Amino acid sequence: MVVLVPEPASSLHRPFPGSSLGWRRRGKETHGKRQHIQGLMYRDACRWGLTLQTYVQLTMLDHHTRPQTSPVRLMERSIHSARYIFVENLYRSGKMPEVDYVILSEWFDWIVRNIDVSVDLIVYLRTTPETCYQRLRLRCREEETVIPLDYLNAIHHLYEEWLIHGGLFPVAAPVLVIEADHDVQKMLKLFEQNRDRILTPENQKHGS
Repeated sequence: MVVLVPEPASSLHRPFPGSSLGWRRRGKETHGKRQHIQGLMYRDACRWGLTLQTYVQLTMLDHHTRPQTSPVRLMERSIHSARYIFVENLYRSGKMPEVDYVILSEWFDWIVRNIDVSVDLIVYLRTTPETCYQRLRLRCREEETVIPLDYLNAIHHLYEEWLIHGGLFPVAAPVLVIEADHDVQKMLKLFEQNRDRILTPENQKHGS
C-alpha cells in the first residue's frame, strides 16, 4: 500500500485574516477580500516571504513526523526542498532580508539535528523551466498567474545545483532522476520502469 502526501497547497490557499471568513480585530468582526498566503507572497515576496516559508516549514515538519501507516509514503515536497530551494531563492534574489534567512536556516538546522525528517529516496522529476511555465498556465491557479519564467529558471538552477552537481547543500538521500518533459502516457511508462526503485529503495529506513 502506498500513501501519497501532496504538497500543502490546500493549506497555503486557505483564507487568512482579512479574508472572506472574517476575523476579530479590536472587538469587531471584519470581512474582506479572500486572501491566500501563497498569492500574497508571489505579489510581494519581500513582505510575505518569511511568513510563507515559516508556515511551509511548519506544515512540512508535520508531514514528516506523522506516524507511517503504510509500507511506502510518497511526499510531493519535503522540508529539505523548502529550505534548499525556495528559501534559498528568496534570499539570493534579494527578496528575503539576511536576518529572516538566518532565522529560518537556524530553525531548519535545529529540526534536522533533533527530529527525524530523513527520507529514503529523492525522485527528481527533471523538467525544463519552459515546460513548467506551460503547465502552470494549464493549471490556471489564480495566484500563479503572476509567476514569470525567470522565477522558474532560478528554481530550476537551484534544483540542478543541489541534486545534480552537488556541493551546495547536503543531499538527504540517493537521487533518482526521471526526465519529465513528456506527456502523461510517456510519464506513466517511465514511472512503471522505475517502480521497484521508487517503492523499495536501497537502505530503506522507513516503512516495511
